[in-house]
Amino acid sequence: MIGKIIGAFVGDRLAKRAGGLSGAQGAALGVVGTAVLRRISLPAMAAIAAGGYAAKKLSEKNAASKSGAADSSR
Repeated sequence: MIGKIIGAFVGDRLAKRAGGLSGAQGAALGVVGTAVLRRISLPAMAAIAAGGYAAKKLSEKNAASKSGAADSSR
């Protein structure tokens, strides 16, 4: 039960920070996320973390190249 409360709290905070989601939707995602994390294996968690890291780096690289292209066109 404490895990669900913590998951709801973290989900609420992330939803407020990210935008696009209400606090209640973020809390629900936090509760679901904790339940899913309990049921998947350690290699699957590692693969998800590596994929998230790669997606973040790719997103940052694309944003940097777009801002660089916009700055050089001026």
